[in-house]
Amino acid sequence: MSDTPVIGVLALQGDVREHLIALASADALARPVRRPEELAEVDGLVIPGGESTTMSKLAVLFGMMEPLRERVRAGLPVYGSCAGMIMLAEKILDPRSGQETVGGIDMIVRRNAFGRQNESFEAAVEVAGIDGGPVEGVFIRAPWVESVGAGAEVIAEHGGHIVAVRQRNVLATSFHPELTGDHRVHALFVDMVRAVK
Repeated sequence: MSDTPVIGVLALQGDVREHLIALASADALARPVRRPEELAEVDGLVIPGGESTTMSKLAVLFGMMEPLRERVRAGLPVYGSCAGMIMLAEKILDPRSGQETVGGIDMIVRRNAFGRQNESFEAAVEVAGIDGGPVEGVFIRAPWVESVGAGAEVIAEHGGHIVAVRQRNVLATSFHPELTGDHRVHALFVDMVRAVK
């Protein structure tokens, strides 16, 4: 059996290409996922950054929301960055009308918490479980985590706010590591997928 996990990137909206490149560099077979039958064929899934309200509506429109929820509940390893973090939250503090989430991490997130597009920034972030010094994180209209439940583990903070969380097979960051060329967060996720494959 091949040790190379097949990891999908939810390709409804957002920075799909950058995640495909980062996953490939972390020794995964990466492919875009748009339909339930494609979701059924992957060992893990990345939900990319983008616009969480649009992503939520498209997931419903494409018949992906329930299959996503079912696979996450069944233990599929999933990593969400920025909008992906919002999609993996059990609760959004300030949801847009009709906005739904997949769930998977017992956390409450605040959308656009770090400010508007023109307030985007880069920062070095120490992430528990990643060796070799801080990860360079790109924060673009990024959320932060207001609070976590007992099952969720905070693995990074920035400026006094929670910016990375893990709960069992589900990982989320409020920043975009896929935009930096530092693929250690993706390597961590690929290892998580291998552990359950």
